[in-house]
Amino acid sequence: MTDYDAIDFFRDPSLIEDPYPYFDFLREQCPVRREQHHDVVMVTGYREAVAVYHDVETFSSCNAVTGPFPGFPVPLEGDDVSELIEQHRDELPMSDQLPTMDPPKHKAHRGLLMRLITPKRLKENETFMWELADRQIDEFHARGEVELVKEFAGPFTLLVIADLLGVPEEDRPRFLEELQGSGRGRHSSAVGATDKDRMQHSPLEWLYDEFSAYVEDRRRQPRNDVLTGLATATFPDGSLPEVIDVVRVAANLFAAGQETTVRLLAAAFQLIAEDLDLQQLLRDERDRIPNFIEEVLRYEGPVKGDFRLSRVPAAVGGVDIPTGTTVMVVNGAANRDPRQFESPGEFRVDRENAREHLTFGHGIHFCPGAPLARAEGRVAIERLLERMRDIRISEAHHGPAGARRYEHAPTYVLRGLNRLHLEFEPS
Repeated sequence: MTDYDAIDFFRDPSLIEDPYPYFDFLREQCPVRREQHHDVVMVTGYREAVAVYHDVETFSSCNAVTGPFPGFPVPLEGDDVSELIEQHRDELPMSDQLPTMDPPKHKAHRGLLMRLITPKRLKENETFMWELADRQIDEFHARGEVELVKEFAGPFTLLVIADLLGVPEEDRPRFLEELQGSGRGRHSSAVGATDKDRMQHSPLEWLYDEFSAYVEDRRRQPRNDVLTGLATATFPDGSLPEVIDVVRVAANLFAAGQETTVRLLAAAFQLIAEDLDLQQLLRDERDRIPNFIEEVLRYEGPVKGDFRLSRVPAAVGGVDIPTGTTVMVVNGAANRDPRQFESPGEFRVDRENAREHLTFGHGIHFCPGAPLARAEGRVAIERLLERMRDIRISEAHHGPAGARRYEHAPTYVLRGLNRLHLEFEPS
């Protein structure tokens, strides 16, 4: 029997491949339970997770991305540490990104983002997705094999967001090189890493520079293009944001949306390639694909959890949480809470309440890019299934059935495959 209390979830690599037995252990002990190594309260129950997400007066999002590392920069003492949080929040990594903002600032910046990803713009973007999916598949189609993450999902999701934000066609190869080529390690964030040398205050400087130039140019010389719409978008109160505020919103779409959707597609095709009946069902009945995506998000979501910091004493699920406590809302565990999902360890393509998953969060921080991610998933899955028959896992790279070898993202926040090698028959 595994002694889960002895395992450090945040540092022990033994939980990277399969964290779900550990999550089940925590939930069975108590849906709100303090782990033994870094004094983090782990919320693994569905109802309890929703309660934390909705209580923005009690729980600050200032540490939403980083959690216990590096931790809050000063001791949090007293019955109410809200003032201390405001004084020092900018010292935390990624404090300029939307997920770490609290009201009222969060409302204004989220409102700005929603003015950029309107239903009309998303519909235009989806038209581009269909064309892009075919172009990406053309790159490897004749070979009958593909490494899905690097050769399809990565460039597909990056270019979808580039199109959504209006990055000029001639600049997109440079974005691919900087964000996914040899420059990727320099500019990607180390979310969920515990190595302080890799945790930068603002790991998106390159994107900031690029979009600052775009916004400043379009404000000087407006054109009839999407970047001009980006540059001239206003806060909900009608005021014009500072250039950096617009740039942060754009960078957040790249940082959050691309990474997670890549892992969604990898998880989806790992399941598809392992189950030929499921594969054929989705080909024959395409209307099942949207619910299939929701079940993938529930069953193998790309984000293990988010963090919060308690401003005042609180109680969640009958458990007292002192002021200044780091709380991890474990989406991956809540999505497998048997009180919410029947037989949660089973993948069911027709699960009726699959869409109730918490992979996109809940409450005011519900992922604003969820419609984009769902559309990307639907378009990519439909096109790949249409143009690839008999999709299967490459045994040369991942081993035979029953003894597969996969490499997962080595972080305590993200969940997903770094590589997925597939073989198929071109159609």
